[in-house]
Amino acid sequence: MRNLDLNLLRVFDAIIREKNVLRASEVVSLSPSAVSHALSRLRALLNDELFVRTTNGMEPTVRALEMAPLVRDALVAIERAVGPREFDASHTNRQFCIAATDHMTAVILPNFLRAISTIAPYANFTVLPASRIDLTAQIDVGRVDIALGSFSDIPHRLREQMLFKEHDMMVIDKNHSLADSKIGLDALSNLPLLVVSTGSSEDGEFSERGLTRRTEMFDRNALTAAFASIGKHPDIKMVQPHFLAVPSLLSGTEMAAIVPSTLANLFHQSGVACASQLPWQAPPRAVQMVWHERHTHDPGHSWLRSMLSNAAPSSQIVEP
Repeated sequence: MRNLDLNLLRVFDAIIREKNVLRASEVVSLSPSAVSHALSRLRALLNDELFVRTTNGMEPTVRALEMAPLVRDALVAIERAVGPREFDASHTNRQFCIAATDHMTAVILPNFLRAISTIAPYANFTVLPASRIDLTAQIDVGRVDIALGSFSDIPHRLREQMLFKEHDMMVIDKNHSLADSKIGLDALSNLPLLVVSTGSSEDGEFSERGLTRRTEMFDRNALTAAFASIGKHPDIKMVQPHFLAVPSLLSGTEMAAIVPSTLANLFHQSGVACASQLPWQAPPRAVQMVWHERHTHDPGHSWLRSMLSNAAPSSQIVEP
């Protein structure tokens, strides 16, 4: 290992994040053939295939998965040791990656983009769908800089910061027969319901590699308890994974949707649906950003966290 070329680790790190030789070559500014040659050298050195070509891209072997976070930590430590001590947002061309649902994208990123358009005009950002990737693994290997959402059981290697709190609200079509009425529990119990879930777990949460994220984006227990208090059961007509599809799905129907308050207010203010508080006390739910501890003292990453925090909506949600 005394003759190990640091560039081999840079290539390994790029391939495991991009899962594609061509994209990895762009990351490390080498030709695809040079990346393939570097990978061959590393395979011979470690006596392991490291990556297997599949229809889903370059899939890492067990050895590669074990190496990935350690290699990322080592490269970050080297960059921190010899890199610039300060971050200049006005001149950086750094590529940042954020994992978020369409809900988080809609309520946080518009303010974020308006701010960075002048503050960091040359920086670039990629948003990955948080519900469709192996989120924790992507944070571990460094492909995802920050994940936005509602999390619990956060492992020690990750860090978190609360952005805001929200609660469940009700949304109906703007032409609904009850659009101009205050909808009580009895009236709501007679309506078919639409809810959002980005996963299929029975408890509304999904855990991977120590990180648990909320997939059922409404409080099922509070809903069930409220209906049970009047001897009813919720008629959940549709469960679907897309927050921003809610107004279209409600259009022309008598359904009511239960969605996070930040999104309900967004729909109401944009005139695509009517929003109101639920006829029960909806408990608050924290929304956080999560990142790997290796990035905590990175000046560029600290800047990104600050910008996202400033762009987040207030926890004080006002009823429309």
